[in-house]
Amino acid sequence: MDGAAIVEQLMTEDGRNDPYPLYELARGLGPVSRCGEDMIMAVGHREVNQALRNAAFVVADSDLRERWEPGFADHSSKLMLSRSILESNAPHHARMRSLIASVFTARRVAALEPAVVAAVHRLLDEMAEQGADGSPVDFMDSFAFRLPVGVICELLGVPEADRYRFRSLASDLTAALEIIADDSELVAADEAADELSSYFAELAAQRRAHPQDDLVSALVQVAATDEARLSEPELLANLVLLLVAGFETTTNLLGNGLALLFDHPEALAGLRGGTLTPAGFTEEVLRFDSPVQLTSRISLTDGLRIGEVEAPYGTGAFLLIGAANRDPVRYEHPERFDPSRRDSQPLSFGGGPHYCLGAQLARLESNVAMPALLARFPALAPGGEPVRRDRLVLRGYQTLPVVVQP
Repeated sequence: MDGAAIVEQLMTEDGRNDPYPLYELARGLGPVSRCGEDMIMAVGHREVNQALRNAAFVVADSDLRERWEPGFADHSSKLMLSRSILESNAPHHARMRSLIASVFTARRVAALEPAVVAAVHRLLDEMAEQGADGSPVDFMDSFAFRLPVGVICELLGVPEADRYRFRSLASDLTAALEIIADDSELVAADEAADELSSYFAELAAQRRAHPQDDLVSALVQVAATDEARLSEPELLANLVLLLVAGFETTTNLLGNGLALLFDHPEALAGLRGGTLTPAGFTEEVLRFDSPVQLTSRISLTDGLRIGEVEAPYGTGAFLLIGAANRDPVRYEHPERFDPSRRDSQPLSFGGGPHYCLGAQLARLESNVAMPALLARFPALAPGGEPVRRDRLVLRGYQTLPVVVQP
């Protein structure tokens, strides 16, 4: 199977459900290989890391999309994402990212730990009540979604009463990040983008009139005083991105982690007994079953290469993070789930200019949540067949039933 056929198979339902065998087929072609006209794919850890950190490889921003994807702006989901830091390049990316980073600081995130601990125990109390009679509880809906959405909404200043609506909206919106064959699949994504934009436009208006100590108020103030630093469309796009990115990947991290514990009882016992650290467990989940499986870049400079493969001007590159995280050149026995690994350094949060701003927050939430979950429910067990989300780029579960009481 050549590279193009592998990419085609990754887009199928079976490929999305379990991409790892296809990654190994791709690895057989080399750490970097051709997968179509003007397209390459990278599966090696060193090579993916190299491309992520090289600012000469850019993301598909609005200017590039206009050139190579005419009509992209007809889809409000794609248009909105192109106005955010996720799909912006220099100089706009640095301008917007510096503003967001100035209010989304490491100190602010670290100070959230007591609130995260309190939220974890509140949600565990509710799970205990739901499953007190031995009936299954959906871990994804009752905990894995509600914990990170609650934390990011507290940071943003989103009222608690509004948070229930965001899981389905985020799921619909993120279809715009997937590799799709037909733009008709973006109908729900466009509707979600419109609804989320309207929501944050209204919330921003409220914060202009009545500022509070939250991220929305801080960014609204910047946009109000200097539109050259942050325009209104950029403000709304980045607020939506902060919300969705603030819980989408962490939800998947928590769900993937618990499913792996059920599949690996020795790891569950080690984490419960303290012979494995929460941080080591989190890093291995990120490596072994990354919530983000791939990203892409474009070469806009002649003379570039990824590994030993040339990437002349206009070359697109699929960077298969999920494959790079299982590279046998980088990891001993990469097919084993081993939370005792040292120096794991998975690429799940990206690298270089687009390294995830929320990486520290996601790690904090996982490191607090998983030990507390196991300590609270000594008899925690699968409560039914889990259902994967039908996604390739953002990998996680739709439902993960658990039994919390015998």
